[in-house]
Amino acid sequence: MRYGFILAILSCLNPSASNSQNLFEVAFPNLTFDQPVDLQHPPDGSNRLMVVEQAGAIQVFDNHPNVMAMNLFLDISDRIVSGGERGLLGLAFHPDYVNNGYFYVNYTKTGTGGTVVSRFEVSAGNPDSASLDSEFIILEVEQPFSNHNGGQIVFGPDGYLYIGMGDGGSGGDPYGHGQNLATLLGALLRIDVDQPMNDANYGIPADNPFAGNTDGYREEIYAYGLRNPWRFSFDPVTGRLWLADVGQNKFEEIDIISSGKNYGWDIMEGAHCYDPPAACDTAGLSLPIWEYDRNAGWSITGGFVYRGTRAPALVGKYIYADWGSGKVWSLAYDEGNGPVNNEIAQLGPGSVTSFGVDQDGELYLCSFNGKIYRLAEDLGVGEGHILPETVALHQNYPNPFNPATTINFDLTETMDVILIIYDPLGREVVGLVNSRLEAGYHQVVWDGYDAGGGKMSNGIYIAGIKTPGFTRSIKMLLLK
Repeated sequence: MRYGFILAILSCLNPSASNSQNLFEVAFPNLTFDQPVDLQHPPDGSNRLMVVEQAGAIQVFDNHPNVMAMNLFLDISDRIVSGGERGLLGLAFHPDYVNNGYFYVNYTKTGTGGTVVSRFEVSAGNPDSASLDSEFIILEVEQPFSNHNGGQIVFGPDGYLYIGMGDGGSGGDPYGHGQNLATLLGALLRIDVDQPMNDANYGIPADNPFAGNTDGYREEIYAYGLRNPWRFSFDPVTGRLWLADVGQNKFEEIDIISSGKNYGWDIMEGAHCYDPPAACDTAGLSLPIWEYDRNAGWSITGGFVYRGTRAPALVGKYIYADWGSGKVWSLAYDEGNGPVNNEIAQLGPGSVTSFGVDQDGELYLCSFNGKIYRLAEDLGVGEGHILPETVALHQNYPNPFNPATTINFDLTETMDVILIIYDPLGREVVGLVNSRLEAGYHQVVWDGYDAGGGKMSNGIYIAGIKTPGFTRSIKMLLLK
C-alpha cells in the first residue's frame, strides 16, 4: 500500500489543537453552492450577492447570515463546457448597471472550447432574474487546450473592461503565446464595451499601450507575459491592479500591473529563469512583487486589498490564498519599499477558488466545499481554523487530469480514514490513506501510479473513502 508520499500534503492542512479564534467564518450557513468560482455584488445598493457556479449558473441572495434561500439569476449551462479549468468563470457588472441592467460573463463555449465574453441584461421588473435571450457576444478567443483559460473580468475605475487570458494551456507555453503580442492569449486585455468600433462589438481605449500600432500587435492588450491570471482586482483606494499568476511547476507569483509591461512568462517563472533555465535575458521584464515556492502551495488564488471594517488589522493588506495547500495569507506592501510583511492568516477551508467583496468592502472567500466564508468581526491576523460541518468527499480537481489530481475530504472530528483508488472493475489500484486523522479539511494528490509504481493507463478510476458511519466514492478520468 503506497501511503507515505501523501503525508506531507496532509500535514499542512490538519488543524492544530489551538483554541485561537478563526479568521474566517461560514457566512451563510443555510446555503450551499455547486463549485462556486466567483462572488460579486450588483452595484445597485440592494446589498445582494451573486455567486457564480462553474457548471453555468449564477445564484443571487440577500447578504444576511440567516438567509434561507437563493434565486437562480442565470443558467447558461447548455451553452458552456465545464470541468477542470473550464466553465462559467467570471462575472462583472456594468458601472451603470442600475440604469442599463447590463452584466458580463466569461465562459468556455460548448463545441469549440473557446473563451466567450458576453453581455446579458437583467429581466424587466425582476432584479433577481436575468433575461436568458439577451446575450450579446462581445469577444470570442480560440483556446488550443482545455486549461489556462484565465476567466476573471473586472470593470476598472476608468470604466473599461479588463479580461484575464491565460497562455492557451498545456504546459510550458508550447506556442509561445506569453511573449507574442500578436495573440490575445497570455495577456490582460482592456476594452471599451460602450464605444464599439471597426465592426467589432467593443472599442479600443485610446490610451491602450498598443493602440494604433503598425506592427500587428493586438490593440486590446494592456499587459502581457502572463501564464494563467485566474484572479485579479483593483484596490479602490490606491487604484493599483493586483494580479495573481498561477505558476508552472516551481513558483506562484503576485504582480502589480501597469500599462504595457511585460511580466516575463515564458522567459521567467516568478523571478526565476524558465526558458532558458539559466542566464535568461530579463531586460524589459517586470518581476513579481512576491512569489512563493512549492513548500507553501502550488496554485495561487488572487484576492483583494482589504478595505472593510470587520478586521481592522487587515486594512490595506492584500489577502490571497493557495488552492492546493489551503493557506490564506495577508501581504503588506509599501510602494517605495515593496513587500514589508507576508504572514499566514488562516489554514483552511481549502480549495479556495476565489474571493469577493460586498457593497461595504467586506471580504468573502469561495471554496469548492460549497460554502462561502467571510472575515470574522474584530479579528486580526493569527493562526485559526474552520472546522467542517459534515464529513464529505469532494470531486477531484482537475478532472479529467494528467498527470496528477487533488482529492479533498472533510472530517468533523478525529477519526480513522481509508481512501483507496479502484479501477472500474473494483480492483484496488493504490491506497492513499489508512490512518487516524484530526478534524479539518484534508487533501491528497494521486499521481496516476499504482501501488507498485507503475503508471496507470487512460480511463475511469474510482476514489472511495470510508470512515466510521460514512462511505462515499467519486469517478475520476485519467487522460494522457
